[in-house]
Amino acid sequence: MVQWLPTYNVMIAQSVTAFERGPGGGPVAVAMSGGVDSSVAAALLQEAGFDVFGLTMDLFHPPGGRCGEDASPGCCGSGARRDAGAVAATLGIPFFVADFRRTFEKAVIEDFVAEYRRGRTPNPCLRCNRFVKFGPLLRRVGRLGAAALATGHYARVGMDAASGRWLLRKASDPAKDQSYFLYSLPQDVLARTIFPLGGLRKTEVRALAEKMRLPVARKPESQEICFVPDDDYVGFLKPRAPEAFRPGDIAGPDGRTIGRHGGIARYTVGQRKGLGIAAPRPLYVVGIDAAANRIMVGPNEALLRRRLLVEGVNWSAIEELKAPRTASVKIRSRHAEARAVLHPEVGGRIVVEFERAQRAATPGQAAVFYDGDVILGGGTIV
Repeated sequence: MVQWLPTYNVMIAQSVTAFERGPGGGPVAVAMSGGVDSSVAAALLQEAGFDVFGLTMDLFHPPGGRCGEDASPGCCGSGARRDAGAVAATLGIPFFVADFRRTFEKAVIEDFVAEYRRGRTPNPCLRCNRFVKFGPLLRRVGRLGAAALATGHYARVGMDAASGRWLLRKASDPAKDQSYFLYSLPQDVLARTIFPLGGLRKTEVRALAEKMRLPVARKPESQEICFVPDDDYVGFLKPRAPEAFRPGDIAGPDGRTIGRHGGIARYTVGQRKGLGIAAPRPLYVVGIDAAANRIMVGPNEALLRRRLLVEGVNWSAIEELKAPRTASVKIRSRHAEARAVLHPEVGGRIVVEFERAQRAATPGQAAVFYDGDVILGGGTIV
């Protein structure tokens, strides 16, 4: 193994300090996607003294055939298996491939399609983390003897001695922080999870991959959803939800029909392009009525909201919300945090009341609540 600057050994030690079993306390499984991040995570844990093995999930094959070597760079299968296997061989660690296609289809793809049918805009990465990677995968690696699961996510986790709860924190690198996508992980999962990259910057991870001579050191990142080839949402959704592409009316600010749309699945709240209507000022999608098959449009100011309703809330740093509490809230992964008051409602729902109105809050996306760099909890915008 190629050695690197001691600074990184200190960082990885800090990242896993909360993992009480420590080196020798049981193997750690690393979910390896074949990318740079998960590969470096595996190498860092190995260098820190952990007994490591890698596992790649086979998640999705396009209909009509198997994935080829040059197929989608995401999770479709062959490319990830090949690259992850090459990294495992370089590190000299055991490597497994697990077939999660049926689980992924049920938990992620079916929900993705159903949400578009409802006129909502889902975030499949959130579903995958909760119902695949940190659910069935965690159970699978446990049966293989692993004491914990590590991933290449940019986030941090550790025990809070005062509350006795596991805290999920933002990564040190704000440009790569992925805590938003992990808000739904429950306490028992956080207790068995390691994020070795939480204290590193992406540039440092790339440099480590080069120094360790990992075969994926220069592999580019994929920005697309792994199961949507070429980022073609319409091509993916249309055969699965043809009813979501029925033409319908576009209603203007006064409620009158001012145009026709080509299917509600083509639109999301805040969208301006592709409306195909003429108006004296810019108009945006402000609402989608799936039952009436209608798109509502309005001026930019119509997208501003002071209050949101959030359901399916998972509390992380606290057990539950019993009284109104101030927090910083993200309504999209790349949205700037905004100050708000969280109000508990009957049935576990939360009303989020912002100090300043926020633009284009989208049903189906997540609202995540922060206290500084700590995630309080989060849920789905309805």
